[in-house]
Amino acid sequence: MELAEHAGFCFGVRRAVETAQKHAPALTLGPIINNDQAVEALIRRGVTPVEGVEAAPAGSRVILRSHGVSREETECLIRKGCQVLDATCPFVTRIHQMARGAAEAGRKIIVIGEARHPEVRGILGWALEGSRAVMDETEARALDAETFRGALAVAQTTQTRECFEKVAGILRERIPEVEICCTICTATAQRQAEAAEMARRNDVMIVVGGKQSSNSRKLYALTKAICERTYFVQTAAELGTIRLQKGDRIGITAGASTPDCIIKEVVTAMNDIEKQGIQSEELQEQAEAATTESDFMADVEKTLVQIRPGQTIIGTVVQITDDEVCVNVGYKADGLVKKADLSSTDVKIGDEIEVEVVKVNDGEGNVLLSQRNIVNRKNWDEIVAKYEAGEYVTGVGKEAVKGGLLADVLGIRTFIPASQLSLRYVEKIADFVGQEMTLKIIEVDKAKKRIVASRKAVLMAEEAEKKKAIWESLKEKEGEIVKGTVRRLADFGAFVDIGGVDGLVHVTDLSWGRVHHPSEVVSVGDEIDVKILKVEPERERVSLSYKQTRPRPWTVAAEKYPVGSVVEGKVVRITTFGAFVELEPGLDGLVHISQCALTRIAKVEDAVNVGDIVRVKVLDVNTEAKRISLSIREVLEDEALNAVPADDEYGLADEQPVEE
Repeated sequence: MELAEHAGFCFGVRRAVETAQKHAPALTLGPIINNDQAVEALIRRGVTPVEGVEAAPAGSRVILRSHGVSREETECLIRKGCQVLDATCPFVTRIHQMARGAAEAGRKIIVIGEARHPEVRGILGWALEGSRAVMDETEARALDAETFRGALAVAQTTQTRECFEKVAGILRERIPEVEICCTICTATAQRQAEAAEMARRNDVMIVVGGKQSSNSRKLYALTKAICERTYFVQTAAELGTIRLQKGDRIGITAGASTPDCIIKEVVTAMNDIEKQGIQSEELQEQAEAATTESDFMADVEKTLVQIRPGQTIIGTVVQITDDEVCVNVGYKADGLVKKADLSSTDVKIGDEIEVEVVKVNDGEGNVLLSQRNIVNRKNWDEIVAKYEAGEYVTGVGKEAVKGGLLADVLGIRTFIPASQLSLRYVEKIADFVGQEMTLKIIEVDKAKKRIVASRKAVLMAEEAEKKKAIWESLKEKEGEIVKGTVRRLADFGAFVDIGGVDGLVHVTDLSWGRVHHPSEVVSVGDEIDVKILKVEPERERVSLSYKQTRPRPWTVAAEKYPVGSVVEGKVVRITTFGAFVELEPGLDGLVHISQCALTRIAKVEDAVNVGDIVRVKVLDVNTEAKRISLSIREVLEDEALNAVPADDEYGLADEQPVEE
């Protein structure tokens, strides 16, 4: 008899059941998995399925089933104040993310699967309205090509590869610009391939699973097409109708929702059926050949070998010593587990534990068992699942080695190349020893059990998310005034940090006046107010203005420079009719040639030159025409008049009295 290596709970289902067991009592939105026996066992522990979010009381603890639920159901539970625990299979979660992304892009989803299956309903609940599920080629041909132009096609995770390829072929042929992603769970594909191989080399196939389980039904259909004597059973009680023939080779596999205990019961029952059949035949041969009873018992003894190395079984702890734990596994001899091979030393007599057969006979008649091998294998499967789903893992640095760091991820040695440790060059790799870090698996070699991870990829993703959030925030602030710090200057402008992003203040936006170089207005390190003019996330560019945070000079010119006031300015330009004097950046006034000196001059340069600092009197301010009339002459006249003594108004103080 042969038991499939990949029979029973897949990673996603096991994760869902363990979540339910850990957080009992709780409610589940629909059955946590498609297996009546597993669901009933959970109900006895206080995990009760309810149909629809309406049946979940406000504030209750609700576990989302492994098949996943719609976005609306999740959000409704959160609004009701429920404690939501997500036990959705990572492979299904990945499809939800794809559906959500397609919806945000305005694309419909086509799910190749059963429309009424909980997983498919959940996926469509994350998709754009009008998305559809198709089960076969006929339904695929019925889709309107234009309605689904540019759609994203995905697969129900338990779909058979053959069905997926047939339907995908029709979609490629009929739907313009369709994108097709094979989202069949790798565990499903592996289970189906293994079952097909077993069906080819065995005479009888037993498929164990719930009748409502999609993957179990597909597994049965697949093996039935290859091996005519294939039976679909839910429990060991249904094996009574199976009739075996002498020499029959028997294969047993199970769907992803089938608990280990049911598989064990089926295997044990089939062993009994097989043994009884062989015993009957042997007794008949004994009578015919007049063999002795001892010979018969020796032959029966040979049939009692029911375990093999690598097999996973459930046993009961019957004895505990300082070094070992003795486990009854239903075999003619009890098994021994070294305490070093226990996943937890917190065991007591009577506990049921899952163990792996290391050796059927260690030379002394003992069965050697291990629990750690199972844990390592489960951890390996979990890491592979996270790798395929693109999820992160947590690791702890253990040892600096040549070229990188060895880390522990769920008990599995993982290599992190030095180039993948940080965003920058790492001088001392040993600094990471003992440090907990979030990692992304970037390479898995299943044959060599080798894993390569990257901390840098996680940091880059986090930086990208932060940058994305900053850009989205900045886009909403276009037109607003914010504070920033001048980081560096260039000939064409100043770069200003406005909260993690550098924006450019072009030289023309630094001042209302003429600026030859940004250093004339700002310096590195200055904290200034700037106005966000334009944000371009796709080009990672922000345009800023410094001058627009300050009033336009002409709007306040009349108040700042009232007629009759005397101010200083710089001669910036000379024409034939006068000199332009800059009172402040962006605000120039004209000194007419007639107002440049006390006496008549032939040309302006006879009185002033470009660059001179002069005192001028404001004669007139016309803000609408943007003209200011200035005078140097009147300032000189006022200064000359002020130099004359008050009692010598007519210039007679120096004259001598006339002698009579």
